[in-house]
Amino acid sequence: MIHAEQLTKTFGQGDKALTAVDRLTLDVAEGEVFGFLGPNGAGKTTTVRMLTTLIGPTAGRATLGQLQVGRDDAAIRQTVGLLTETPGMYDRLSAERNLTLYAKLYGVGDVEGQVRKYLQMLGLWERRQDEAGSFSKGMRQKLALARALLHEPRVLFLDEPTSGLDPEAAKLVRDFIEELKGQGRTIFLCTHNLDEADRLCDRIAIFKTRLITVDSPASIRRQLFGRRVVVHLAGPADGLSGAAQALPFVTETQAVDNKLVITLDDPEQHNPTLIRALVGAGAEIQFVGELRHSLEDVYLRLIESTN
Repeated sequence: MIHAEQLTKTFGQGDKALTAVDRLTLDVAEGEVFGFLGPNGAGKTTTVRMLTTLIGPTAGRATLGQLQVGRDDAAIRQTVGLLTETPGMYDRLSAERNLTLYAKLYGVGDVEGQVRKYLQMLGLWERRQDEAGSFSKGMRQKLALARALLHEPRVLFLDEPTSGLDPEAAKLVRDFIEELKGQGRTIFLCTHNLDEADRLCDRIAIFKTRLITVDSPASIRRQLFGRRVVVHLAGPADGLSGAAQALPFVTETQAVDNKLVITLDDPEQHNPTLIRALVGAGAEIQFVGELRHSLEDVYLRLIESTN
């Protein structure tokens, strides 16, 4: 659905030129929730602006479906929905009038029906006659999300959709993204909330002017850290490391008090063999769990590797 090839954006010229996006190449599949992660100033918003035709690229090319950035810009704007980090609304107009205005600009057929649909879906129907300027940040964010969806876009770009929201409002927005995912929409999500990206995204790209890596969160974890199980014991773990290390699928063992931390391939397949070997060596096992690195651990290691 989204294809970028050597996409580049440079601001300024000569010695003062600043490259915000450097030769970005990636593909986002139709119906995928794709996370685009990186620090402030990494070029995430610039990338979104190029893909939504708000600014033109300096070099490279990008397509959304069969539509090409720079050639089919008007058609792309009709195809995509965009929620910016700081969405502007007409503060003196009611929520309903705001959405009605934008629906007409988009050329929506059933304006009244679409406005009602999304105000109800996002829990704003009872406040539809209130001025947008009287809304809390969370309510304004939900109103802006409704605006981005009025014309039923095939591709939705979300730039920090839960930034600054209270937990209840953030959960509502996340649940709504899950619902959109279930409808087969393609969602390009820029976020600093790594737990949110971990839960919502099929794949993530970690980006800092250049693309660092792209894959599913689970695959990136395995590549960086392997997989580890923690065996909790009734007594000290001393003397049991050898029994685990002797197994061909175990790459590392570490005894910590009454625990064995074991790095191995495919715990689902090999854990039964591992446990039998440890019990045979005299281990009194209380329970076994997996040591799971957070997406924050992954993100920080990869970002630090580029510094």
